[in-house]
Amino acid sequence: MFYPGIFLLLALFCCQLHAQLDPEKRRLIQLGYNQSLEGRGPIAAYGFYYYNNPDFLTTNMTLRLAVAPIYLDAELGFKGLLSPNTDVAVGLAGGGFADSYSEVRRGRYIRGESFTGHGGETSVSLYHRFNPEDRLPLWAIVRATVHRTIFEEDTGTDDGFILPMDRTDFHVRSGFRLGGQAPTMTDPLALELAAFYEGQFRTDSGNYGFASDRRVEDDSHLFWGRGLLKYTFVPSLQWFQTSLTAGTSLNADRFSAYRLGGFLPFTSEFPLNLPGYYFQELSAESFTLLNGQYAIPIDPNKQWEISAFAGTGWVDYLDDLKQPGTWHSGAGIGLTWTSPTTAWMISLFYAHGFDAIRNDERGANSVGFLLQYDFEAKKHRLSRFEPGISPYKSRGAERLLFQ
Repeated sequence: MFYPGIFLLLALFCCQLHAQLDPEKRRLIQLGYNQSLEGRGPIAAYGFYYYNNPDFLTTNMTLRLAVAPIYLDAELGFKGLLSPNTDVAVGLAGGGFADSYSEVRRGRYIRGESFTGHGGETSVSLYHRFNPEDRLPLWAIVRATVHRTIFEEDTGTDDGFILPMDRTDFHVRSGFRLGGQAPTMTDPLALELAAFYEGQFRTDSGNYGFASDRRVEDDSHLFWGRGLLKYTFVPSLQWFQTSLTAGTSLNADRFSAYRLGGFLPFTSEFPLNLPGYYFQELSAESFTLLNGQYAIPIDPNKQWEISAFAGTGWVDYLDDLKQPGTWHSGAGIGLTWTSPTTAWMISLFYAHGFDAIRNDERGANSVGFLLQYDFEAKKHRLSRFEPGISPYKSRGAERLLFQ
């Protein structure tokens, strides 16, 4: 059953932060929600307060927080700690429902094979900038993370389904990023080229499910990259954004596979959006995904705009979650209002997933909204380009919304 009053608590998803230190002071509220019009999929929503202070206590310390009612993600950065161009940060994150898993197979959300996971982690990160004099920064990023997960049955989990063992994971990530994208939907410019590797090593692997029909791998290895460009035309304030993301993996399992679907910009540092699909509907060992959006103001004050967006890509499925067809596409339209100071931004949209499977037929529809409130919004619609960071993956308090 759905409880609207509890929904207003925004105990939905919150974030992890995975990028270089953000040089800008930020205070943002971000909300997002997708609702499928056919069937019932996993919860597709987030709600969090994002805070970044580049002069926390002293001028060489940066504090970043992403806060939701049941989850906290924090990182304390030390600028120039190892060298004038090398920063170090320590992170702490955790909360309820952070590691919950939703099984989606051939367009069906299977609650009997879905379950709850609570988790927490600590991390140490190193950020080295190669070109401190250039406007477009080039960063090397290295991160080591220790993550603990505790699983429990959800209200819909089948009695015969054996949960995976509670476990501790060790993650190592390294990569390069040229430029970046700020954690706001109103910045007029963004440019990014990024390539990463992540190794995931587990202390407690093994089989689980029905009669041990699925497995947690001892180790998984992910390789991915993204190119992104956002540009706003002056004086019309029409803008477009396009991105190409691709990834592959070794020894992927349900917990490490790439998961594509939905239309929410802040569910991940590298969101794999497919409009019209359930959130994380497709599980892939490898993929290539092209996304694009174009927006046009429709009133003299350029506060209202209409936009069209689309995503299309090739998917090599995880073995246990294969389905007919390897190409998926979705598209949608949206209506957005932005306040004169850009403090408020509210967007409503409709999306159609052309190749999504519903009841053994192709085609699915969804609606949704995005909301942003920026406490630090400037009075001018166009601000200078400052590459920043994006919140990373987020999980939700499904128990607070559905029974």
